[in-house]
Amino acid sequence: MREFKHSLALAVATSAFAAAPHAMAQTAAPSVAELSAKIEKLERATSAARDRSAVENLFSRYMYLHNAFQDAQIIPLWAKKGTPGISAQYSNLGKYTNWDSIMAYHRDRPSPIGKLVMHYVTTPVIEVAEDGQTAKGLWIVNGLESGLTKPEHAAKMPAWMFEPNVEVDGKKVWMHNVYLKYGIDFIKQDGEWKIWHFHCFEVARAPYSMGWIPFAAAAQDDSFNFDLMYIGDDGKPVFMPKPDEPVTVRNNTYRTDSAQSLEARPPVPYRTFSETFSY
Repeated sequence: MREFKHSLALAVATSAFAAAPHAMAQTAAPSVAELSAKIEKLERATSAARDRSAVENLFSRYMYLHNAFQDAQIIPLWAKKGTPGISAQYSNLGKYTNWDSIMAYHRDRPSPIGKLVMHYVTTPVIEVAEDGQTAKGLWIVNGLESGLTKPEHAAKMPAWMFEPNVEVDGKKVWMHNVYLKYGIDFIKQDGEWKIWHFHCFEVARAPYSMGWIPFAAAAQDDSFNFDLMYIGDDGKPVFMPKPDEPVTVRNNTYRTDSAQSLEARPPVPYRTFSETFSY
C-alpha cells in the first residue's frame, strides 16, 4: 500500500510538471496592445510629473526675481501678449485683464535704496490638467516688506505705516510682516509653462510694533491700505491704477469684524480648463 501511494504521488507530481508549460502559456507575456497601453499610461504620468515640477520652478523663479526687484526678467514668465483671458488681481479694487496694464506693474516697479522685500513660498498644491495644456497652483506665502521714507512724504501717510519714534538716516522706518496666498493658473505656450491668471490674496499684515489685529482695527477701512501699490524711488506712495474689470473672487483679508473663508480654493484634479475654476 505504501508503494502504491508513493507511485500515485509521483504520477500526480509528474502530471503537474507536464502541465506547467500549458499553465505558463495561459499566463504568457502581455499582448502588444496591453504593453502599449501600459507605456502610454507611464508616459502620461511621467509627463504630468515633469510639468508639475516645471510649474513649481516657474513660480519659485518668479518669487526670487520679485524679491530682488528684477521685474524685467519677470515679464517673460507671463503668457504672451494677446493671450485670451490673461489676468492679474492684487486686491478687491478690481482685475487687470489687459496685457499692457498687467505689465505696467512690472515695468514701473522701483527698487528704492533701503527697501527690502522677502516673500517665501510654502505648501504648494499643484494640479496639471489631464490634457497637459494648463495647470493650477495655490501657495501660502510669508515674509516681510520694509523701507525708509522721508519725513515730508511720511507726513502725508497714515501713522500705522511706520514704527513709532524710530528714524534711520533721518527717515521714517516701516517694517511689516506679511501673510499671503497666491493662486495662479498656468498655460503651456510653445512647449513652455507661463503665468496666465495671477491672484495675490493678502491674508494679514503686521507692522512690527503693532501686530496684525491692532493693524486690522486701524487700517481695515483705510483706502490708503487698499490702494497702495508700492513706495516709489523718491519715497512717495504709488497707488494701484484703475482696474480693467471688477473682481469675481474677492480677497478675504483679515478683519476684526468678519470670519475667514476659503476664498482661495485648492485645486483638484481636472481634465481640461473649461471644467475648473479660474484664479
